[in-house]
Amino acid sequence: MTASQINRVVLITLDGVGVGALPDAAAYGDGEANTLLHVARACGGLKLPNLQRLGLGNILEVPGVGPVALPEAAWGRMRERSVGKDTTTGHWEIAGLVQTEALPTYPEGFPEEIIAAFERETGLRPLGNIAASGTDILVTLGEEHLASGRPIVYTSADSVFQIAAHEEVIPVQRLYELCRIAREILNPYRVGRVIARPFLGSCAADFQRTARRHDFSLPPTGTTILDRMAGAGLEVFGVGKIRDIFAGRGVTGYQYSESNADGMAKTLASLEDLERGLVFTNLVDFDMLYGHRRDARGFGGCLEEFDLWLPRLLEQLGQRDLVILTADHGCDPTTAGTDHTREYVPLMIWSKTPGWRGDLGERESFAEVAATIAQVFGLERGPGKGVRGDCRPRA
Repeated sequence: MTASQINRVVLITLDGVGVGALPDAAAYGDGEANTLLHVARACGGLKLPNLQRLGLGNILEVPGVGPVALPEAAWGRMRERSVGKDTTTGHWEIAGLVQTEALPTYPEGFPEEIIAAFERETGLRPLGNIAASGTDILVTLGEEHLASGRPIVYTSADSVFQIAAHEEVIPVQRLYELCRIAREILNPYRVGRVIARPFLGSCAADFQRTARRHDFSLPPTGTTILDRMAGAGLEVFGVGKIRDIFAGRGVTGYQYSESNADGMAKTLASLEDLERGLVFTNLVDFDMLYGHRRDARGFGGCLEEFDLWLPRLLEQLGQRDLVILTADHGCDPTTAGTDHTREYVPLMIWSKTPGWRGDLGERESFAEVAATIAQVFGLERGPGKGVRGDCRPRA
């Protein structure tokens, strides 16, 4: 059976699971970053037997996860060619779109012309307009928001315009409307994402963000593998925030998820009706709940939960299916700050079809994923040569 006889690909992004600082990481303040290694050390070792047998410990040996003699997958690591270290940039490159110009960031807050346009279009003068973590901003400004009804605008090290609002002060649908207005204002500035951040609670001590987050992304600036697949009549089903990251482009069906567990369940469910195409899943809890919040032990527990689930996916797949596991950036919870970290990402490709094993080494771009999918479905490739020629038959 050849690569062209693969009918379905399941691509899972383990959001934030980096495997070591890139050569240029120091320029981003991330010279010491190594998400997987540092999480494993903080946990006193990790129990990831299923990822280990696929070759995770061969990519990076960490406490509890060592190399195996004959990994059951093709394995390697990928270097990011794009400028930046955010979700949008990482996912776009995974899909074959390399960014040579960084999406803009606003560490000192957004310029007055943007805030004035937001106020003019919405009738609301926002609170904040600072760079802050999503939990800290609620402690700082949540109670003032309750009293004033004014939305909270904040940013981070990423190219994001985030709007936080209590669901009983600004209903979620109205918050989404505010985000759509902001998206139109920010398109000329190339800001990567506008993110709705609804929350609940009565005071700073118990404010909690809800699962009704929604991202409004800049449309991709070029052609992705999702566009090529959809254009060829193949299905592209997004799970989690995939549809948002690509502004709906090339996504023929989707379901949002409330957690990693929900995303994993929806990944399995999506396969029931898919005959030929791609399931593209983002599992964000590693990054959102643990990396940004500097919770290394929680991060490790989250990895172990994914590892326990992984056999359910592999058992459900047949001879004409392929699984690709990777990440979009690092999010080392042990380094200074709460931001993403510029790191290599893992690459593991598994199939029951013979010929998907071996050491893939270091790949020059995340776009190797898109190029490999293009090889599988006989589509035009963008950047990257694809890994098919570097795999070897099963022993």
